[in-house]
Amino acid sequence: VEKTDLMPTILQKQYEDDKYGILDVRVKLKNGVQIDFEMQVVYYDYWANRSAYYLGKMYVDQIREGDSYDRLQKCIQVSILDHTYFQDDEKCYRRIALCDTETGKEYTDLKNSEYTDLLELHILELKKLPPEEQNENGLLKWTRFLSGKCREDFKKMAENNSTFEEAYDVLDRLSADEKKRL
Repeated sequence: VEKTDLMPTILQKQYEDDKYGILDVRVKLKNGVQIDFEMQVVYYDYWANRSAYYLGKMYVDQIREGDSYDRLQKCIQVSILDHTYFQDDEKCYRRIALCDTETGKEYTDLKNSEYTDLLELHILELKKLPPEEQNENGLLKWTRFLSGKCREDFKKMAENNSTFEEAYDVLDRLSADEKKRL
């Protein structure tokens, strides 16, 4: 498991009239990639705008005047929604990245004369989870874990999976500490 650091969750204001942004959980991986995890229980009219704002602010807050643009690292915004946002399909997960609108080619490697892969969004819609199957992949398993509604749900999943057991133990410890729970 790669080491992560919790980062400040309040996005910086450079000007007095800038909008505040308060992220739920912001981490920085050892390789410099930053990830913002946002959990939204109720439908929010401008969720796409809000998540794009958080991603953009997280990206531009990495450098200051005089810094080189090569210091910019990948930023990922993950939305975990307990409601249906995309009404037109039953997909519970989607990944959104920059691509060429004519060819549909996604930019994944800056070193090969392509554009950039430094901005990415992931959306998990918990309400669209398909019925549970025997050999599900990691993403579906984690999505099920995140959609747990009570302690018993988490405990049951933790019994069958050592990774979930570790995650459950961390959640259990955090929930016992009022400051950390907030």
